[in-house]
Amino acid sequence: MKKTVLFLCTHNSARSQMAEGLLRFYHGDEFDAESAGVVSTQVKEHAVKAMNELGIDMSGHRSKSIEEFRGRMFDYVVTVCDSAKEACPFFPGRKTLHQAFGDPSDVQGSDKDKMDAFRKSRDEIMNWLENEFMVMMKN
Repeated sequence: MKKTVLFLCTHNSARSQMAEGLLRFYHGDEFDAESAGVVSTQVKEHAVKAMNELGIDMSGHRSKSIEEFRGRMFDYVVTVCDSAKEACPFFPGRKTLHQAFGDPSDVQGSDKDKMDAFRKSRDEIMNWLENEFMVMMKN
């Protein structure tokens, strides 16, 4: 049976969306991943583009509020930003984890600068999933 994972972030627009997409793409046979935000907004275009570079299609993703998951128990609830951790300490999971990643949406500048920031966040999340999360799940 697949383990369930909920990735939480402030707006469910980039980091939590990318974490969901990466876990589904690379480990969908082991995990059923979802993502949500304290407040839902919309998925960032740069996040969709950064994931497309890896062959992961997030064009159908939508930003979701944690309210959509209220009452549902997850095996793992992972906060991927400090503000979500502070705002959502009550969200239930059999195990809760926290790993803060910088917000690529904060980067100002050219489109290239913004894409570089989203790629950096994507790669940091992917490395964490492979080197920490997956290792932890096997122990």
